[in-house]
Amino acid sequence: MAKKEVTKQAAVSKNVAKEIKAGDNREYRLKTHYQTVVVPQMVAKFGYKNLHQVPRIEKIVLNRGLGDCKDNAKSFQLAVQEMEQISGQKAVITKATKSVANFKVREGMNVGAKVTLRSARMYDFLDKLISIVLPRVRDFKGVSTKSFDGRGNYAMGVKEQLIFPEISYDQVEKTRGMDICIVTTAKTDEEAKELLALMGVPFARN
Repeated sequence: MAKKEVTKQAAVSKNVAKEIKAGDNREYRLKTHYQTVVVPQMVAKFGYKNLHQVPRIEKIVLNRGLGDCKDNAKSFQLAVQEMEQISGQKAVITKATKSVANFKVREGMNVGAKVTLRSARMYDFLDKLISIVLPRVRDFKGVSTKSFDGRGNYAMGVKEQLIFPEISYDQVEKTRGMDICIVTTAKTDEEAKELLALMGVPFARN
């Protein structure tokens, strides 16, 4: 890269830092890290012209299929309550959109639960996921780098709820996992990966 271009990007990074400092002063740890560290580095690498072009995390969606306990109201409710404990937000019950006789599923039947996190709760959950939850996974060597969808979004699955600090072993009826989808405004997977890596997501080494 030419010296003139490097100097130009450095100037943009400096201006971005000034915009951040003059902006939102709410002190969420991961949000502050995004504003003061991630944005300037993304600008320096990809050469964005203004702050609004820099990719950000838009929302995090937690999803759990509960077809195995669809006929057991108590077990279904316990599984939903676990999601609410983990996310700190009320879960939305997902229903079957059509009947499938082979799986004994009727249209409108409760078959799962999901939670959509935004703003402060989104940052709090991601901070917890990176700092506490993933390190508790047995033989953890990082999350896959191949789980991007081609449009800047990242999906991963966890196999059990016990890795979350809110869940007590004595209260678990059955080991259940969930899917976690991190939705970003990035236009490419390369930008999304760089964004998440700078945020602290521990990707596995290829």
